[in-house]
Amino acid sequence: MNEPVLRRNLTRPIRVLIVDDSALIRSALSRFFKTEGLDVVGEASDAYQARDLIVETQPDVLTLDLEMPRMDGLTFLERLMTHHPMPVVVLSSFTERGSAPALRALELGAVEVLEKPTRDHFGPLMIKLLRVLKEAGRARIRKRQFNGIHLPKKNWVPNQPSKHVAALGASTGGTEALAEILSALPEDHPGLVVVQHMPAFFTKDFAGRLDRYCSIRVKEAGDGDVVMDGLALIAPGDFHMTLDWSGGKYRVHCQTGPMIHHCRPSVDVLFHSVARTAGPNAIGVILTGMGEDGAGGLLALREAGAPTLAQDEASCVVYGMPKEAVARGAVDEVVPLHLMAEALQEKMKFLRKKDKG
Repeated sequence: MNEPVLRRNLTRPIRVLIVDDSALIRSALSRFFKTEGLDVVGEASDAYQARDLIVETQPDVLTLDLEMPRMDGLTFLERLMTHHPMPVVVLSSFTERGSAPALRALELGAVEVLEKPTRDHFGPLMIKLLRVLKEAGRARIRKRQFNGIHLPKKNWVPNQPSKHVAALGASTGGTEALAEILSALPEDHPGLVVVQHMPAFFTKDFAGRLDRYCSIRVKEAGDGDVVMDGLALIAPGDFHMTLDWSGGKYRVHCQTGPMIHHCRPSVDVLFHSVARTAGPNAIGVILTGMGEDGAGGLLALREAGAPTLAQDEASCVVYGMPKEAVARGAVDEVVPLHLMAEALQEKMKFLRKKDKG
């Protein structure tokens, strides 16, 4: 039976609760949200005030600071998602030290983690926050399915270059979706290249956490890494990742460049390169996320002869990227998240069988 999901009434403005111990931040957020047509239903300086205001005001979404007095944001978030699940956008400092708690917030069910606005970068950060809040108001919030159980790891290192490649792209809600898929794959699965919209500092820790959960190896990609059976390469934050063929092997390259669809890394950049390089020897998978990044690239993959999969609406946190891909005719098959790993393996079996003639 599917878990019930939270959907807001789309006929009224999004109701936002601001939770932050800084009066200056609360005031700045409140003023900006109101000028942009959001309904700020309350401001809380700590978790206990937030708890009472949630009951009183019934917000559609809340912004949450992780560093607060009396009860830290992670503890509050875990309790909230257990007893009163709702869309939460975490505001955090984007530093190497702050990446672990931010990733934990995503594991606990936060819709997104964004950089906390500062005086020097207030405008661009607030515009992005506004876009995310509007999408978060439409997010599907359900009980977490993936519990991060650590699997026993065999003492082996991938050493067989892949003849086939799986390219996966995700954004909002993707951390949990990727964990569920990758943890279900066998250790000899053909190599995977993955873009998860995520900032610098986060992807190394994210890959490390996945590596502990999975039978395959998972690592943050480095420029020139070879795509190997039993290995997933995660695009590093703030770098685009592309695939090419060099020395008889598939390799990834990581480079800077302009934002594509407001993203770096971009799913489209990866998918287009995989379509050019691997074509019918690849599989494209687009997962939960807001926006349209990846839809054009998935279409290029399909036109190049690659099987393509998209996560279904019911299991997406935000059905934006898959929806756009379906609308463009880029998708061979729409699959629920809990069946995606199985579907991916079936497609790989088909490619391997076809490759043997």
